Amino acid sequence: MTRQLILASSSPRRKELLQQVNIPFTIRKQDADESRITEIDPTKKVTALAKLKGRNVDIQHENELILAADTVVSYQNQIFGKPETESEALQMLSALSGQVHEVHTGVMLRTDQEERVFTEKTAVEFWPLTDREIERYIATRDPFDKAGAYGIQGPGAVLVKLIRGDYYNVVGLPISRVVRELKPFMED
Repeated sequence: MTRQLILASSSPRRKELLQQVNIPFTIRKQDADESRITEIDPTKKVTALAKLKGRNVDIQHENELILAADTVVSYQNQIFGKPETESEALQMLSALSGQVHEVHTGVMLRTDQEERVFTEKTAVEFWPLTDREIERYIATRDPFDKAGAYGIQGPGAVLVKLIRGDYYNVVGLPISRVVRELKPFMED
């Protein structure tokens, strides 16, 4: 049976990554109440959020395969989500300046008969940043829809000194691993 992939996300980055590797999919937005997940361990949090999102989308046909994901940034046992204000973005970026932090993504694949969940973790080191550099970056408005207040694939690229792990995980979906995990579901 050929499966139809359903992306349970409105993330433009996840959409672009699937398109980049020529995987056909349909978007079906979910509206799960993420505030229900109060887990403070980053790996457990992204796992729980991916499950919540994946289970929040109905499977409408037996050939559908739901893909849901969530990404957070963690530094010194603190989870950095998406900043809502300039002040929050400034606090996050100041904390990450000159430091190594981790980006965690949880992914759920779900059919009408099976669920598979995995996580990916990437270490990211920032250059030491001046207040002016942080303010200029915040002025681009780029930080406001991204975990940890930055996007490695855009203007935030200049903040990053090095990464250890999957670059695409930092973008929001460990696409190489996703493709490998999809294979058993997609092959006849």
